Amino acid sequence: MALKHQDLTHRIIGCAMKVHNVMGPGYRENIYSRCLAIELDRAGMKYEREIEAQIYYDGILVGKKKVDYIIEGMISLELKAISELTDKELNQALNYLETHHMENGLLINFGASSLQFKRLFNKRNSSKHPGNPAYPSNPGSNPRL
Repeated sequence: MALKHQDLTHRIIGCAMKVHNVMGPGYRENIYSRCLAIELDRAGMKYEREIEAQIYYDGILVGKKKVDYIIEGMISLELKAISELTDKELNQALNYLETHHMENGLLINFGASSLQFKRLFNKRNSSKHPGNPAYPSNPGSNPRL
């Protein structure tokens, strides 16, 4: 089964790989974010950065959260610069998908020796997909995610 927006997510991951190949691990997340913006511009992709959404509990505003990027109005992108992705980061990125009413997303980690990424799917925004909300994306990734 082909993933929705697979070509777009592939292009985004390619941009992230270019950044990781040049910069390597060890920088703060904001540095990678700035570098990724350069690559997204070069690739001709449209994006918005740090898009804020309100979080409600039982109809009451309880907070706000910013997603790092929304690409082409279709893909939520959350960046990390940590040694290893865990369930915590995966759950956070999935929550952002729901908060921003997005169906597809990516979680990308620049902090490991090899770029880590996860393709994400928000089941609540689509009843058409029967599978797992997070797709394993790269062979060296943590199978728990």
